[in-house]
Amino acid sequence: MTSMTGCCGCGAVRFEVTQAPMLRVLCHCTICQAFNQAPFADVALVRRSEVHVDGESSVDFQAYRPPPNVQRGKCRQCGDPIVEHLHMPGPLALTFIPSERFADPTQLPAASLRVFYDRRVQDCNDTLPRYSGYLRSQLGLLRHLAPALLR
Repeated sequence: MTSMTGCCGCGAVRFEVTQAPMLRVLCHCTICQAFNQAPFADVALVRRSEVHVDGESSVDFQAYRPPPNVQRGKCRQCGDPIVEHLHMPGPLALTFIPSERFADPTQLPAASLRVFYDRRVQDCNDTLPRYSGYLRSQLGLLRHLAPALLR
């Protein structure tokens, strides 16, 4: 695979992903709604080791809920969500990147599931699996992510 690139709206923060994203998720949790200022987040999941961020010093990272395992980053200049780092050991160290930040989003895999669907602010007309509630959403995400993690 050729690497994939992208940036925030103003170009101050750029990234390169050296492997294809493992999964694409649509998250309806209230944190993602607030962070992305959208009805849901459309994010591509990649291994942290496969993401190189240029201009990360221009990213303002915040933890929206304890424990602060996910550091959500926005560009300090334009305010666009750009990267979210999940700080976990080994293969669970992941980065979530908003799909719209990729230079060519058509190269991304199709969305695989919707999580925290019970928190939606609008209904969605598609056939993706839907998971509601914290535990079911986490287990549903893990069910879809596990095969990619084992590759």
